[in-house]
Amino acid sequence: EWGDIVSDWLVEDRALKKKLRRNNKKIFEELEALGFPGSYRTVCNFIQEWNQAKINEADEYKEEYERLTQPPAEAQVDFGVTEVVQDGKFKDVHCLVMSFPYSNAGLVTPLPAENQECFLEGLKTLFNQAGYVPRKLRLDNLSAAVVKARGNGKETVFTEAFQRFASHYGFDPQACNPRKGNEKGHVENKVGYVRYNFFTPSPVIKDFTHLQELLNEKTEEDHQRPHYKKGIKIIDLMKEERKYGLALPDVPYPVFKETLASANKYGEVKVDGVAIHVPTSYHYTKLQLITYWNEYKVVSPNGELLSKGPRPYMNQERDIPWLSIFTRWRIKPRSVVYSRYFPYLPGRIAHYLNIDSVQLRKKRVKWILKLLSSYSLEEIDNHFYDYVPQDEQATNKNEDSHPYDVNWSLYDSLQPVSHSATEGEI
Repeated sequence: EWGDIVSDWLVEDRALKKKLRRNNKKIFEELEALGFPGSYRTVCNFIQEWNQAKINEADEYKEEYERLTQPPAEAQVDFGVTEVVQDGKFKDVHCLVMSFPYSNAGLVTPLPAENQECFLEGLKTLFNQAGYVPRKLRLDNLSAAVVKARGNGKETVFTEAFQRFASHYGFDPQACNPRKGNEKGHVENKVGYVRYNFFTPSPVIKDFTHLQELLNEKTEEDHQRPHYKKGIKIIDLMKEERKYGLALPDVPYPVFKETLASANKYGEVKVDGVAIHVPTSYHYTKLQLITYWNEYKVVSPNGELLSKGPRPYMNQERDIPWLSIFTRWRIKPRSVVYSRYFPYLPGRIAHYLNIDSVQLRKKRVKWILKLLSSYSLEEIDNHFYDYVPQDEQATNKNEDSHPYDVNWSLYDSLQPVSHSATEGEI
């Protein structure tokens, strides 16, 4: 039974990008939550045998690197892309991770993109989470901070905005050599650690604020574990490391970008490559476009605010491939309630499929699969009682009775009386 569950999970994860797959530890934790009585080693052995039977592993060339010394109050930063589920759809999230090699601490903040505004706003958030500013910050040659990478005897050229930001907070930026990710290997590993332990499987969120709260809880819990080498709790090492850091400035750095823009003949202004209608914008030859990490403003030459709203990438999302998922569930209905996708189902449908009878569950999966050829899962959930088969709506006490069978006459009797009713009618 447990082997079938793990096999189903591994098959599901093989269809995903490697960075989105569950690792052995996560699989073991999810099995424990289901009541698995075995050990972690048993799970690892099973997964190893399963992989050997499915995949031919190739030897990878490994380059030997020099071990770097890690003084306190020095940090490394890097982006990692993962996904969440919001409003029943997948959404890509760019997580900015800051790691502290001395204490092995990691902090993370979610962002919608990797542009300059997001990067600098993310650094502000991470500094506030740490409670201080690291003295040195090692980063990759990302375009948000670097104009030209080190090479040909010349040093790294940082962007003007990033230089002003570093000067305001007082830290010393250090960019890695091109194609030398090992120079910030600690944060590279921390990005993977965050992805596999905080985002696998993909969490269900309301918005970025909610996701930040979830990540804060995860990091606080993670900082309670002992350092892998020093044997001291990470949280205690963080307190010691803070003594060597820089104080936060009294005034936070204002992060925004201001550019000139113009409207076309339809009164549209391009924001992040997307044409957005701005009323009365065609009256002006030049406009000021102010972009923050999450929103934009269009301002007239007179200082009048013409338009304001979320940046287009805030609404980017992807549909969950329910058709292929239900096709797989039709073949293996036992795996439905254990699937990584089950928590993403709308409430009515999740309850509808969460039954003991595998035969009835398979029947219901086939019914939903048939509807998916014409409707989205959201539409099926919204019109659930209209689409459910008549034989499912029969009121009885056995297992085949529909879990949402409602006596609507009793429900209607609880509704408030119309204001137009007379006192005698009441």
